[in-house]
Amino acid sequence: MKRLFLALVITCVSSTASITLRGQGAAAPKPAAKAGLPSCDANNGGLTLPPGFCALVVHEGGLGEGRHIVVNDNGDIYVILRRGARPSPDQPFSAGGIVGLRDTNGDGKVDIVSEKFGTVGGTGLELRNGYLYYAAIEHIGRFKLTPGELKPAGPAEIVVDGFPVGGGHAEKDIALDDAGNVYVNIGLPSNACQIPDRLPGKPGIDPCPQLENGGGIWRFKADVVGQKFTKEARFASGLRQPVALAWHDGHLYVAMNSRDSLDTLFPEKGYTAEDNAFGPSEPMLQIAQGDVFGWPYCYHDSRLNKMILAPEYGGDGKTVGRCSQFKQIFAGFPAHYAPVDLMFYTGTQFPAKYRGGAFMTSHGSWNRAPFPMAGYNINFQPVANGKNTGAHEVFADGFKGMEPLKSPDLAAARPNGTNMGPDGSLYITESVKGKIWRVVYRGK
Repeated sequence: MKRLFLALVITCVSSTASITLRGQGAAAPKPAAKAGLPSCDANNGGLTLPPGFCALVVHEGGLGEGRHIVVNDNGDIYVILRRGARPSPDQPFSAGGIVGLRDTNGDGKVDIVSEKFGTVGGTGLELRNGYLYYAAIEHIGRFKLTPGELKPAGPAEIVVDGFPVGGGHAEKDIALDDAGNVYVNIGLPSNACQIPDRLPGKPGIDPCPQLENGGGIWRFKADVVGQKFTKEARFASGLRQPVALAWHDGHLYVAMNSRDSLDTLFPEKGYTAEDNAFGPSEPMLQIAQGDVFGWPYCYHDSRLNKMILAPEYGGDGKTVGRCSQFKQIFAGFPAHYAPVDLMFYTGTQFPAKYRGGAFMTSHGSWNRAPFPMAGYNINFQPVANGKNTGAHEVFADGFKGMEPLKSPDLAAARPNGTNMGPDGSLYITESVKGKIWRVVYRGK
């Protein structure tokens, strides 16, 4: 009798568990959630993810042009907006700034959005010691956060001011190391130091005067306010637009936007649309103080897997020349993917293969015609103990919507930033509407 009674109890419990799982309302049942993780959207919010992962839309957007994102220890989210929302198609964009977002009922969805704070928009965003650091075009600032309050009470403190302005590649990211320093990119304000920029068939200036105040990484003190830009604070040089920075395990890493327009600027040298669409790698670099990487004189070709001379400096698509002297890249991503953020995964929610590796946010191409646009995804680069341990893979896709995509203006979403939440979830933002996703691992 005891055995029969136990069998009936076990059968009853199993049936109840299975009814509960089916009753969650998803069109296709998801694996049982880990304790504390929210329910995912039935279609993962439109994203394609590796097996075992799922996603939910945390906020539908409407904020404006969302760039980078950070998640505080209490789960509060902050997003920096390059530009605010556009009231209607015939009206201009509103000013950028930062917004705070909060989930008050624990369902994983944002239900409180703060008023914008800050007077300008930007790209880079970091949290450290109770401060929210941000990078605008002309300065680095920080807001003091009050525990329990979503929006800072006071104005920004300006950490570093006076960055050079003019030309392209003005957007800035920041990274904070373990010794109290903040690193910032200052882009080369041209494609390859032609002055004026992008003149068909014209040589680049040699040596490039734009490298005096740009085309590199600068380092300042993170906790000292009132600093000014100075050439003496340069940390590394020879970089075109390294607008994705991260500090991890004692090393500074950047992912860089490489050169454009090989075919349209130098057709007489034999450069084709295919050379432009598939040649110049978007490199990931590991940077030490004093490193020089060769831009604008050279670029890394993904097909040859080496640095070669740029056509502005005598290149023909295969000659190495002076480029052999420069430091090699750490990893390479496909041409025109447009890296805009870099984040190392230090949590434990995701499987072991992801721990210590880097997620690179690819904003997507504009310069691949007549080929379809590419990128528009989150890529994963394996890293261990400061070494590249394998080829990158696409982690999250499906942002751009239509296939094939012929113009970036038609993309449904363009990913722009990632950050890890306190439980190891991965948060993603994008710049068309300011939409936010949360990716979790449910297991097999």
